[in-house]
Amino acid sequence: MMSMTCHSFELGRTRLDFIACGCTSNTSFDHFPVRNCAKGVLNKGFKARKLLCCRREIGRCGVFSTKTPEGFLSGIANGPPPVLDVMKESTSPSVLSNMFDVVAEDLQTLNKNLQSIVGAENPVLMSAAEQIFGAGGKRMRPALVFLVSRATAGIVGLKELTKEHRRLAEIIEMIHTASLIHDDVLDESDMRRGKATVHQLYGTRVAVLAGDFMFAQSSWYLANLENLEVIKLISQVIKDFASGEIKQASSLFDCDVELEEYLIKSYYKTASLIAASTKGAAIFSGVHSDISEQMYQYGKNLGLSFQVVDDILDFTQSAEQLGKPAGSDLAKGNLTAPVIFALEKETKLRDIIDSEFCETGSLEEAIDIVKNCGGIDRARDLAREKADEAVKNLECLPPSSFRLALEQMVNYNLERIK
Repeated sequence: MMSMTCHSFELGRTRLDFIACGCTSNTSFDHFPVRNCAKGVLNKGFKARKLLCCRREIGRCGVFSTKTPEGFLSGIANGPPPVLDVMKESTSPSVLSNMFDVVAEDLQTLNKNLQSIVGAENPVLMSAAEQIFGAGGKRMRPALVFLVSRATAGIVGLKELTKEHRRLAEIIEMIHTASLIHDDVLDESDMRRGKATVHQLYGTRVAVLAGDFMFAQSSWYLANLENLEVIKLISQVIKDFASGEIKQASSLFDCDVELEEYLIKSYYKTASLIAASTKGAAIFSGVHSDISEQMYQYGKNLGLSFQVVDDILDFTQSAEQLGKPAGSDLAKGNLTAPVIFALEKETKLRDIIDSEFCETGSLEEAIDIVKNCGGIDRARDLAREKADEAVKNLECLPPSSFRLALEQMVNYNLERIK
């Protein structure tokens, strides 16, 4: 179970927040040599793979240590359901036409149940849950649960979804929501889906506790499913979320970060939950383990493709489209696929990133380099590669409207960068 608490320390004029995830380390915070920067306060000496990793701009530090698992990449409510809003985002509506219609009733039921299963023991936590659930969203993860559930149920002759299928979809969305609440705290985001974030409305303390509560509540419902394989699968996801944040914090402004490291971090932060969603759905259908493994690989490859596309959009879309400044990941020192590829071609980019954008206009120059030296194009190729693998993973399923929708989900993702 992941639990986060925030501690603030004053150092001169700089406020440093420490996010601790159940760590029992006795690491000392006594001495911090700090260098003032035009756009942030950072110590340049703390670089990649150090225990202490500082974030530029927001001045928050994380103290963690983590190891990468070996061999990872080799494979192991009211009204219409908000999920249909996803169709408004595509430049090619035909790709998304009726994509989730085949599970629309399932999603409507889920939307009605989400707030009630959070529980009403604490009015503040309930209000926080209403804030985040009420903000809508695509409900992509539970939609994938329902699509895989119905696509695999037909293989074994199931005519209707089980209560375990439906509860899994609810658990997945709760875990995703909890991670969003914590992410908004870490990123100091004031808006999500056009609404004020939980921490903006209720403060950081309540937001962290609300996220913890949802993780705990989802774990309770998960345990009551009484399927050890699924329990282990989903529990690993919660650990992966923390590992992803740790890996990201420990590699800020690190120009030596490799593509494999980026993909592992992307798996932890994005693809892990999607992979667990699709595999868990297949397990509850009772299909052969070979098929459930293919559903896991489908979710992993789809999730990785989604993350790469999101990282491309951070450079290609406007601030209005993104809802945040363009190149914001790069500004924070988070080097994504387009940057990693660009670093292979342009040595000047390394110098700019090493300077942590202290010079006026240096961030804009770095963004231009990424755009003009092939970093975006190579990232597009990577997104397509993962998308192709995801489609191949679906070949084990018999033809159906549900399999078609799963394929359309892959195509929709690629449409975002055309």
